[in-house]
Amino acid sequence: MTVIEHIQQAKSTLISFEILPPLKGKGIKAIYNHLDPLMEFKPAYINVTYHRSEHIFRKRADGNFEKVVIRKRPGTEAICASIMNRYNVDTVPHLICGGFSVQETEDALLTLSYLGIDNVLVLRGDAAKNESVFEPEPDGHKHAIDLLKQVVNLNHGIYLEEELKGTDGTRFCTGVAGYPEKHFEAPNLDTDMHYLKAKVDAGAEYIVTQMFFDNKKFFAFVKHCRDLGINVPIIPGLKPITSKKQLSTIPRTFHVDLPAGLADEILKAPTDADVEKIGTEWLIAQSKELISSGVPVLHFYTLGKPHVVINVVKEL
Repeated sequence: MTVIEHIQQAKSTLISFEILPPLKGKGIKAIYNHLDPLMEFKPAYINVTYHRSEHIFRKRADGNFEKVVIRKRPGTEAICASIMNRYNVDTVPHLICGGFSVQETEDALLTLSYLGIDNVLVLRGDAAKNESVFEPEPDGHKHAIDLLKQVVNLNHGIYLEEELKGTDGTRFCTGVAGYPEKHFEAPNLDTDMHYLKAKVDAGAEYIVTQMFFDNKKFFAFVKHCRDLGINVPIIPGLKPITSKKQLSTIPRTFHVDLPAGLADEILKAPTDADVEKIGTEWLIAQSKELISSGVPVLHFYTLGKPHVVINVVKEL
């Protein structure tokens, strides 16, 4: 089933989880160990992130350096298929611009389609770690909307090889990202919302938000969307706070604010175990308020901390 079909058939707020592929060298058991305790909550679907390849320069015997491409978390397509096979649950692989040519993107989409995967979350993706700004691959997409249009075209049976006749279209349900506190590269929130509406107008069927810790910002974001005529489902993305270090790493990495009340409690906490308890209680309160407001799905970024999300969902 697609994400939209799950939402349309639901009688109450759904639950979904997002996971990281294991690092190269770790087996599929790493995924199963992560997901096994979460599956008792019957998530509607599981998102699997994708991380672009990195470049390093390795010294050769002749003293020169060669550029080497390294993928630290490979295998998203196979991981999605494995999850579906083991748990009989739908998956949503992330599809990014960075690291792919348009031909490689088409090939990846066809692989997903052959595997019976009919959802994708379309993202531009981050800049490579050794780059200060995002740079697309040669013959790759620079913006998420261009990647989205390729998916929509393939759904309509329009391939890169225009001479193909009698083609079968794919049936991907496409989601895109939204930023209640605006994308950090956008000059202002109005411009960012303009880009978001363009993606919805181009065929995006739902929006999942960047993490946030203040529900007022989410509610304001939803209202802004509706005022602009963006009427697709908007899914809140949620993450627990588990350590004092995150007071600085989360704002710096994800460009979001932590409310003063939450930050003050964390600063007073004597240990990270106490911080985890505070973060859990905060996320439970957030989630309950969001459910009361009628959100279609609570989307939890588990990111290596499934036990915290387990404690939250148990309370819901």
